[in-house]
Formats: sequence, structure tokens, C-alpha cells
Amino acid sequence: MHMEKEELYTTAYMARLKLSETESEDLEKAVSRMLEYFEKMMEVDVENLEPTTHALLKDNRLRKDEITAKEQTSEKILKNAPELEDRFIVTPNVL
Repeated sequence: MHMEKEELYTTAYMARLKLSETESEDLEKAVSRMLEYFEKMMEVDVENLEPTTHALLKDNRLRKDEITAKEQTSEKILKNAPELEDRFIVTPNVL
């Protein structure tokens, strides 16, 4: 499978690319290799495979949303804040 020169120039035009003759020949070869690879991928049987989002990810990376320290109270948390205004933590303005 390969990309015809006319298709290549049409695609380049739509992408607002101006190709020289050498660039178009190189791109034609690269796109043809890519299309051959995609064609090869279509041969792989994926019928019983579950979809994946990452090749190496086996578990969800998010931890469970659990309370880990039950003795934490708002007073203890506010005591650790660098600056307070009444019962609110002061943060710098960011604009």
C-alpha cells in the first residue's frame, strides 16, 4: 500500500505545506512505510483483548479515597498553616 503523489500533494496543500520535489519523494516513501505498518497492524487478532490506555499500566494509579488519619481536626490543620486570617489560610494572589 502506498500514497499516490496526487494524494500527497492534496494533503500537503490542505496542511498548508509547500513541498519541493525531493521533499515530496522522501515524504511519499515515509508515508508509504507508515501505511504498510498500519496495514500490518490490521492483521493482528484483537477480538478478545480488552482496551488499554497504556501498554505497561496494569492497575489504576489513583489511590482509594480514604481517610488516613482520623485524629485530624480543623484546628490541628489550621495550626500548621503559615498564615491565617480568622479561620482561613492566607495564600498569595496569583494573576
